[in-house]
Amino acid sequence: MSAAMLGLLGIICLLLLIAVGMPFGFAFLLVGFLGSWYLSGFSAGLSIFSIMPYTWASDYSLMAIPLFVLMGFFAESSGISRDLFDAGYKWLGRLPGGLAAAAVFACTGFAACSGSSVATAATIGTVSWPEMKKHGYSARLGLGAIAAAGGIGIMIPPSTGFIVYGMITEQSIGKLFMAGILPGLLQASCLIAMVVWRVKRNPDLAPPSPSFSWGERLVALRNVWGMMLLFILILGGIYFGVFTPTEAAGVGAFGAFVLALVRRGLKRQNIASAMLETGRITVMVFVIIIGVMTFSSFIAATQVSRRLVEIVGTAALPPYVIIVLAIALYVLLGMFVDAIGMMALTLPFVYPIVTGLGFDPIWFGVLMVMVMEIGVITPPLGMNVFVLKGVAKDVPMEEIFKGIAPFLLADLVVVAILIAFPQISLFLPGLMGR
Repeated sequence: MSAAMLGLLGIICLLLLIAVGMPFGFAFLLVGFLGSWYLSGFSAGLSIFSIMPYTWASDYSLMAIPLFVLMGFFAESSGISRDLFDAGYKWLGRLPGGLAAAAVFACTGFAACSGSSVATAATIGTVSWPEMKKHGYSARLGLGAIAAAGGIGIMIPPSTGFIVYGMITEQSIGKLFMAGILPGLLQASCLIAMVVWRVKRNPDLAPPSPSFSWGERLVALRNVWGMMLLFILILGGIYFGVFTPTEAAGVGAFGAFVLALVRRGLKRQNIASAMLETGRITVMVFVIIIGVMTFSSFIAATQVSRRLVEIVGTAALPPYVIIVLAIALYVLLGMFVDAIGMMALTLPFVYPIVTGLGFDPIWFGVLMVMVMEIGVITPPLGMNVFVLKGVAKDVPMEEIFKGIAPFLLADLVVVAILIAFPQISLFLPGLMGR
């Protein structure tokens, strides 16, 4: 059997293992080890299997993942989610669908201290949906807005999606973080615009909201100044080179801990729960990354990726058509595979093709994370929808999915804008490189 055929067989075996329910990380590890064993012998395969886990698990950059996750848990304990929602309502309440717009604002703000779309949707949904329900908001409008805006949790830095992408592709995590800021704000603006447009077309979706004075608005901002200052400190430190993303994660975790203490939101059980959940999430991500790198070593030896690049190069398709096809593939995969799993499954093959066509890897990373956001709201997986179903137990699942459709359209518009205008993603990282 040729090396290329062995690589294709390895891919098929990987997909079969995932289909029967084996966790992604272990499936990558198993196929990578067996493939390396077949290619180079048992000793070589065992050597890769023994060296790769330690090499990647001890990587300094990966320490940012548990620290940023811990920062999100401490921020949640401080009560920042309710303060963000209140501030958003004071400032955006006069808009049609003001409470739903405030939920999008709160998701954007909470994303700056979370790094997880599911955590963002769950936290803000718990705070905002009872208020919307009390004021007579349509479940399709309110829950659809929260589910879609929760995706911003992996676009606005800190983002576990960018960290994983950076580790797999060996790109600067700091530049990826900067690249996500403007697209994240663009997405939030488009989602708020969709809320306003829907309510203007059908006022029955949401009742009018009261207006608030400038004094009330400024008082509402006072409650979120601590987290805003921490966010500026983290990104400013990365942008100006004061500290690395990993050091920024340490600053963020400690700062969120201090804020939670000052606001008396931390209790012993909260700290224990935060530590346990941080450990659980970190282990899951680490196993996936170690598995992907083991599998990628095997695939590199078979030269399957190089053959795919050659095939695409001889297909005579315009480069942007290939990008659109890749986006369509990711949207389809997002219906069945979780965000990090989708990235791990495809990057060893897609990334060489994209860079081979001359596209900027930082820009493509933003596109990938944007499509990952779409994946967390599309059926049948739609993790954000399942999370919100737990918040709104009396709302049928199909109602939430129906409410997502217009916001899904808004997300696709954002994808189109990012493809048409790459500088939206590359402007801030470009300034860092000077």
